[in-house]
Amino acid sequence: MGFAMQTLEVLVLLFVGLIGLLAAFGLVLFVIDRTQTGDAIRRNYPVIGRFRGLFTELGEFFRQYFFAMDREEMPFNRAQRDWVNRAADAMGNTVAFGSTRSLTIPGTPIFVNAAFPPLDDEHAKTEPLVIGAGARTPYAAPSFFNISGMSFGAISKPAVEALSRGAKEAGIWLNTGEGGLSPYHLSGGCDVVFQIGTAKYGVRDAHGHLSDDRLKAIAAHEQVRMFEIKLAQGAKPGKGGILPGAKVTPEIAAIRGIQAGQDSLSPNRHIEVADFEELLDMIARVRAVTGKPTGIKTVVGSVDTFDELFTAIDRRGADSAPDFITLDGGEGGTGAAPMPLIDLVGMSIREALPPVVNLRDRHGLKDRIRIVASGKLVNPSDVAWALAAGADFVTSARGFMFSLGCIQALKCNRNTCPTGITTHDPRLQKGLVVETKYMRVAHFAREIIHEVEMIAHSVGVSEPRRMRRRHVRIVQADGRSIPLNQILPSYRPVSES
Repeated sequence: MGFAMQTLEVLVLLFVGLIGLLAAFGLVLFVIDRTQTGDAIRRNYPVIGRFRGLFTELGEFFRQYFFAMDREEMPFNRAQRDWVNRAADAMGNTVAFGSTRSLTIPGTPIFVNAAFPPLDDEHAKTEPLVIGAGARTPYAAPSFFNISGMSFGAISKPAVEALSRGAKEAGIWLNTGEGGLSPYHLSGGCDVVFQIGTAKYGVRDAHGHLSDDRLKAIAAHEQVRMFEIKLAQGAKPGKGGILPGAKVTPEIAAIRGIQAGQDSLSPNRHIEVADFEELLDMIARVRAVTGKPTGIKTVVGSVDTFDELFTAIDRRGADSAPDFITLDGGEGGTGAAPMPLIDLVGMSIREALPPVVNLRDRHGLKDRIRIVASGKLVNPSDVAWALAAGADFVTSARGFMFSLGCIQALKCNRNTCPTGITTHDPRLQKGLVVETKYMRVAHFAREIIHEVEMIAHSVGVSEPRRMRRRHVRIVQADGRSIPLNQILPSYRPVSES
């Protein structure tokens, strides 16, 4: 009995002591909050006001996991992410009881099924398409769906390795992004598109200018199939790439040719390219030095600008044209960009793609320039729409990030990515196991291709790129749908009209 009483007394004393410590701690916080001048809420409501910041941080978590409906979140909703996850896990994507997608939302694509589609043994199959037939080493691209630019630096070593191996497994290409060519891009044996950013990472001389010798060294890799000159990307048109210094490791710095630990900021444009004539000069130089197809990546701000580009090509001749043009939509993603540029600058891919395709065709360059569509195209309906609108290829970055395990934590710019994709913290990278993730990458790509082929089969064509604008209807504000070819007809020469 005496021992029990002593134990109780000790517990009471500990409890009282704890209450005292909490009271003292609360008093310190009260004084700090009342005397500080930076936060009006904390100054007016000491201690209690601190919970506002906590709840703001937790709000994002609760909305994502408990409160948001399947098709409400931005930039990608749960239904989109779940589709990618099921595809990446090779689980199949059949669902029961009907669609949860509202078919009355303006802009929704609805595909026109054929009255008498081909039999199942006549399933639509993807055919290779040649890019840069006039280059010394043309590229017969086997797939219409490929991996968009994500640089080593923006994403981690195991992420690049998994993408490279997955791309090889699926038979698709991998774009390096503007951070140069790392051993990890080549490690899986896949086809590689080398992106030349405005800072010329990986192909720059000591003064930061384009180096022919370095171009030749990159082109010497057989896996490097094409070169893409990046003018702009969807999330930040008019501003160069941003890689925070915390993510510039010595290895990344060596590959890029910059200083470790310092912010890696690319110029907002190529300093030697101030007009379309100079752009065509740069394209010709890269193609002549490397012998490989060379194109550009940009964002549409005005369709008239592309008319100027194609007019400049007309003056020089079709041989001067880029072998491909990658159109990134204003809804494109990135690891770090100012909010005004993410939110407000650049046309969406759905508005930009059809008129640019029409301009290319009107200038007689349909067979000369391939169009690559990019910007939030992660599900089969998105990809099928782009092909029907006139794209020859579609690329995705964030779709493949989801296949790697991205949970849309929105921490890409902080080096704290919880899934190991956009961080260079070795502890966090351990969560990304290449042996497992590369197969998810391959499964996702294959499922997109398979389901786009299924849509093509349903509308009655033998190959996905044979889908036309008449095969897809776009829902309008009044809930009715109109064929895309009535909203924006495809260009047809007078002889075909």
